[in-house]
Amino acid sequence: MNISVELTLTPLQNEFEEPIMHFIKQLRASGLVVLENPLSTQVYGDYDTVMKLLTTEIKDAFSLIENGLILLKIVKTDRSDYEPDF
Repeated sequence: MNISVELTLTPLQNEFEEPIMHFIKQLRASGLVVLENPLSTQVYGDYDTVMKLLTTEIKDAFSLIENGLILLKIVKTDRSDYEPDF
């Protein structure tokens, strides 16, 4: 089963850029389809593979920040090829 995950890591501290960049670089290195925009990052792939990656990388990201939150949206389909039709 393929999924699409949109996530936003928000460190609640002054020094926030480095932990976010580290998190995104780790996702990119996974070999999964990873797309980014200024507000969020999307990861696409097999459910088990994506969730295993996110479990590891979210824990790692949280270890690099004092306080923070992560927002996730999970869709049960691979939407990586989505193109607006308007």
